[in-house]
Amino acid sequence: MSFTWIVEKREHSKFPYRITIKGDNTEELKLLSQDRWPGTRGSVFCIRDKEDSSDGFIEIERVNIISLKKFGKKVSVVLDRAREKRCDFLFLKKRYKDRDEYYEQIFFRTQKLISENRTKFKLSTYHPGNLNIVIDINERYPWVFSGCNVFREKLPAGDYALKNENSIIAVVERKTFENMISEFGNMEILHQKISELSAYKNSALVIEADYKDFLNPKKLKFYSPTFTAKAIGEIFAVHNKVSIVFCGSRKLANEWVYRYFYAIQSNINDKIDIPFVSDILLKYEKDNEKFDYISIKQKIKDAINDMMFFTLDDIKKKFPEVDTQTLRKIISDFKRKKIIISKSKGVYLKNELLS
Repeated sequence: MSFTWIVEKREHSKFPYRITIKGDNTEELKLLSQDRWPGTRGSVFCIRDKEDSSDGFIEIERVNIISLKKFGKKVSVVLDRAREKRCDFLFLKKRYKDRDEYYEQIFFRTQKLISENRTKFKLSTYHPGNLNIVIDINERYPWVFSGCNVFREKLPAGDYALKNENSIIAVVERKTFENMISEFGNMEILHQKISELSAYKNSALVIEADYKDFLNPKKLKFYSPTFTAKAIGEIFAVHNKVSIVFCGSRKLANEWVYRYFYAIQSNINDKIDIPFVSDILLKYEKDNEKFDYISIKQKIKDAINDMMFFTLDDIKKKFPEVDTQTLRKIISDFKRKKIIISKSKGVYLKNELLS
């Protein structure tokens, strides 16, 4: 799904501009704005376009949206252009002074404005209340989460999980230095374990060691620093949906996971109760999730088995949903492993000896 930023102008004393965020075959977020871009004015006040009429509006700008994210009460937008490309919309609810009801305030701000007016450092997350943390029943000597609701259950993936009501919203796999070294003995199994984590929107592999420990010959018994460096690089490249963190010690790893769960729960609790905004963000995140590299690699390998000759364009036609960079990486990997061989420039064929 692609999203578009549209700016329209009309003759109006207070709100001469309308900004629209439009997705393919979705509803639209339409805001009436006091300016087309905040610039030096500071925050620009906006209201929702309740009438949704095209009368008097003339389109003056249309550009693709690269990124659309929610951070607390903010929706952050990055546009596909060189200048004036980063902005956010801050959605606030204010209580009326004379009655127990709320009204809405929307502020349109740019990255430059936010950077130049940092009078107070403030995070998007706040205290989410007690966390519901599940520890896998097979986890020995687990981390401690003071002040949280902690349960022991059999987890489908990972060693620790954050639960929201009845569903798992985040998972973490814990590895000590010794665990990680042992896992290098069977990289295919390790890849499968990490792939299970990537099935969840929020997932992390947390290592109770520093990266430099894996390059220290004195700490490595069976592997060379070159091998462990390559193994770790491969894990980062293949599993780009999973956060992989070196925490240095058990205590630091425990603290990192607590803060990770804390921020996830806070962001989920801080909902934007505005029609379309929550829906479009959910659709955007779902449609823009990156593919499981191992899964798509196997699908491409199966497709190649049915071809005598093929080019990169042939693979693009069969897998239009996969970006070109990923396809090039997979083809390069197949060449390195001699699964395919180059017939001529840009033309490949399956290595019959390995089929």
